[in-house]
Amino acid sequence: MRQQTLLTLLSDFGDRDEYVGVMKGVIAQINASTRIIDITHQIPPQNIAAARFCLMNAYPHFPQGTVHVAVVDPGVGGKRRAIAVELESGFLVAPDNGLLSGVLCQHHAIAAVELTNQNYWYTSTPSRTFHGRDIFAPVGAHLANGVAIQELGTPINPATLVNLELAECNYFADTILGCVQYIDHFGNLVSNIPGSSVENKNWYVQIGDGIIPSYGTYAHGKIGDAIALIGSHGWVEIAINSGNAQLQLQMELGREITVKW
Repeated sequence: MRQQTLLTLLSDFGDRDEYVGVMKGVIAQINASTRIIDITHQIPPQNIAAARFCLMNAYPHFPQGTVHVAVVDPGVGGKRRAIAVELESGFLVAPDNGLLSGVLCQHHAIAAVELTNQNYWYTSTPSRTFHGRDIFAPVGAHLANGVAIQELGTPINPATLVNLELAECNYFADTILGCVQYIDHFGNLVSNIPGSSVENKNWYVQIGDGIIPSYGTYAHGKIGDAIALIGSHGWVEIAINSGNAQLQLQMELGREITVKW
């Protein structure tokens, strides 16, 4: 008997409305025994960059063959493509709007298709506003059931998939210039500077005229002090001991961050 494949869901739907439950109901109609894990449904509305970050950091922690369905889709009903991508270790199902670009910059795409085969949709006349229910959830369920990705639609070149343009780090002799790429539930400011780039260095973060020392944990320093550290995700981040860095430092996505040593 074939082992049941795991399916994950990520969206900006929240938990107030019926949307996530409806997607799970559609999946259950295809196979009621499908194992589902919710990565998160608290992505800020329409925030593709936040969805990209969360999926990128969650992806490596799932078993071989996992199907990831991610729906943050401000272009739903428009010209953006609905796609599925096969990787060596699993599958991605999502709108082609850059959401997948974090995973795809770290993991090689074997194949990609535009989801044009209506036989694997929930309905041949999908809603213009809820492709999560009518296209992405059922396609994910069929993939988890063992349907080959080639059956789902028209082959496309993975190189043509939308890449979400984020500011790149700039490296100098004793300095790295980066930016805030994500702000988590605690208000921690996660940069796009890899922690590996500051290993074995006595480094600190500079924001304007302010200096933020680096430590190993969130508990260092005094309560209310700003600290810099390498988070569990592997990126340099800024936190406040027992506080909220976003609010205290008045920083938002894209704000420049300088690391020095």
